[in-house]
Amino acid sequence: MSDFAGMEELLQDFLMESTELLSDVDNKLVELEKRPNDRALLNDIFRGFHTIKGGAGFLNVAPMVTVCHRTENLFDKLRNSELPLTMGLMDVILDATGAVRDMFTTLGQGLPPANPDPALLAALDAALAGNLSVEAAPAAAPAAAPAPATAAQSNEPDWNTLHAAVSGSSPATTAAAPAAQPAPAAQAAPAAAAAPAPVASTAVEVIPAAASTAMAPAAHKAPMKTSGGGGSVSGQENTIRIDTVRLDQVLNLSGEIGLTKNRLTTLRTEILQGNMETNTLRSLDEAISQLDLLVSDLQNAVMKTRMQPIGRLFQKYPRLARDLARQLGKEVELIITGEETELDKTMIEDLNDPLVHLVRNAVDHGVESSEERIAAGKKPQSVVELTAQQVGDHIVIEITDDGKGMNPEVLRRKAIAKGLIDAETANGLDEKQCLQLIFLPGFSTKDQISNVSGRGVGMDVVRTNIQKLNGRIDINSVQGEGTRISISLPLTLAILPVLVVRACNQPFAVPLAMVREIIPIDTTAIQEVSGRPTIVVRDEILPLKTLSGLLNWEPTQKPNFGVLMQSAEKSFILAVDSFVGRDDVVIKPLQNIRPKGVAGATLSGDGSVVLVLDMEDLLSGQLDTSGPGNMMARGVDNFAY
Repeated sequence: MSDFAGMEELLQDFLMESTELLSDVDNKLVELEKRPNDRALLNDIFRGFHTIKGGAGFLNVAPMVTVCHRTENLFDKLRNSELPLTMGLMDVILDATGAVRDMFTTLGQGLPPANPDPALLAALDAALAGNLSVEAAPAAAPAAAPAPATAAQSNEPDWNTLHAAVSGSSPATTAAAPAAQPAPAAQAAPAAAAAPAPVASTAVEVIPAAASTAMAPAAHKAPMKTSGGGGSVSGQENTIRIDTVRLDQVLNLSGEIGLTKNRLTTLRTEILQGNMETNTLRSLDEAISQLDLLVSDLQNAVMKTRMQPIGRLFQKYPRLARDLARQLGKEVELIITGEETELDKTMIEDLNDPLVHLVRNAVDHGVESSEERIAAGKKPQSVVELTAQQVGDHIVIEITDDGKGMNPEVLRRKAIAKGLIDAETANGLDEKQCLQLIFLPGFSTKDQISNVSGRGVGMDVVRTNIQKLNGRIDINSVQGEGTRISISLPLTLAILPVLVVRACNQPFAVPLAMVREIIPIDTTAIQEVSGRPTIVVRDEILPLKTLSGLLNWEPTQKPNFGVLMQSAEKSFILAVDSFVGRDDVVIKPLQNIRPKGVAGATLSGDGSVVLVLDMEDLLSGQLDTSGPGNMMARGVDNFAY
C-alpha cells in the first residue's frame, strides 16, 4: 500500500490539469475547422492530446489510452497531409474527445472507466483508413509501436490498486471491478514517451505525469486543495489555484497587522498606567488608522485569492456552439472576449448553467439559417459574441447575436395565449417589459418541442440563477438586427454592498445592486391606482410599498424617503423612515431559522444586529404572521448568528 501513498492526490492533479488541457484541445479543434491548413495549431492539438495520453498511460487507464491513441494517430495523419480535414472527420474527433471527457467524469467518481464504445472505435478506425462510411475497419498498427507493458515488466500501478488507494477500499474489494481491456499495440506506451506540451492558459501549466511519480503543481502557482478540481474524486469542484504573488501579499499584510497590534498593546498599557499625554493619544489614533487601512487591504487581498479568470468557464462554449449549430444546420461563429476578467470562483461555477442556456438560445432561437440570412441580405454565417468586462464593482457579461431579434408584440400574444398573463396586464406592458416576458416559467416561442428547446424552462432557470447570485439580467433586441442579453454581477459573493435603511426603529440592509435612486416622499404626490398607492417619477407610474407593510409590522411613523428599486422586470418604490448609509457587509446565516425575506444578518458599527433582506423573497408574498417561523414579527433582539 505504501507504493500507492499519495495516489489520490496524483489522480486529482491529473483530472484537474487534463480537463483544462482537453478543453483547450476542443477549442483549438473548433479553430482548426476554420483554418484546416494551420500546421502550428494542429501541432498544439497533437501535443495536448499526447500529454493526456501520457498521464492516462501512467495511471494505466487502458480505455482512455485506447481512445487517445487512435485519435492521436488521426492527428498524425492530418499533420502529414495523409488525410483531408472534413466535417465528418471532425465529428469523429470531437466524439472521441467527448468520450475522454466522460472518462474523466467516471474517474472523478472513483470508478474505473468502461471500455470505449465499439462504434466510436470503429469510426476512428474507418477514419484512419480514409473511409468513414466503413463501419469497422482494422486499424493499421504503427510499425514502431512499442509492445504493451505487462504487470511483471512495468512499474505502473494496476487500476484495482489505484482504485483502492483512491476509494479507501481494499484491493480485494475492488477486484470485482470490470477489468480494463488489453490495449492494442502502442496504446499502453510507457509514460516516458509523453512529451511536455505548451499550454494556452497562463493560469495553469500542465506537467506530464511521466515527468515524475507524482504530478507536480504548476510552476509559480500554489494549489489550495480540498477535494480536487475539474474532475475531483469527490465529484465536487473545491480546488482553487492561487498565484503565489497574491499569497505573499496576504502574508506581508498579516505581518504588518501583527506589528500594529503590538503597537496598540503597548499604547494600551501606557494608557492603563495613566499616561494620557497628547502624544500618546495621537499615537493611538495613528495606530488605529493604520490598522483600519491594513485590515481593509487584507480583506481585499483575501478576496482576490478567490478570483479566477472567467475564461476557464468560457472555454467550454466554442464546442457547444459548434455542435449545436451543426445539429441545426446553421453557420455560427462564436467570438469570445474578456476571458481574463476575474470573478469569484463560486460564482463562476454557478454561472455555467445560465450561460449554457443563453449560448444555446442564441444559436437556436436568435440566429437564422444561412438561407434566411441570405434572403434578408445578411452574410450566411451568423455571429454570436460572448464578452465579459469589469465595470466599477460589477462584472458585466453580454451575449449578443446578429440574428432576427425579438418582436415585443409576438411575445405579448404568446404570453396571453399560454395563459401566463391576462390581456389587461399584457396591454399595460411597454416594449422593454414585453421582452422580459421570456423569463416567465413556461414561456416559449417554439411551437414544437425538440431536444434543444421548446419546453419554456431555459430562460426561467437563467433568471432564477442570476438572482441567486445577486445579479441582474437585461434584454435589448432590435428586429432584424439581433439581441443582446446583459448580466450584471457583483465581483464576489463574500462581501455584499448594501444600503442600510431604518423602519420601525430597526435597521435593515437592502442589496445595493437593486437600488436605482433615493427620492423624498411627498404625501401629496401619492395617488391611488386600482386601490393601490403609486407615485409618478419622470412619467413612470411606480407602485409604492412600505417596508413596514412588507414585514407586517405596525408603522411607528410616516415614511419620509423612498428607495426606487429594480427587481427583475419590476420597478417599485420602497418607503422607509430614514437612512443609515451605504456599507459593505459580510452576511452571516441565522441559526436554525430562515424567516421569509431574510438573507441573513450582519453587525453594525455599534454592535447591533442588522437584517439583510432578500427582496425577491420578500416581494413574493406577504409574511405569515403566525407560527414559529415568523421571527421577524418579534423583532431581532433574540437573533443569534
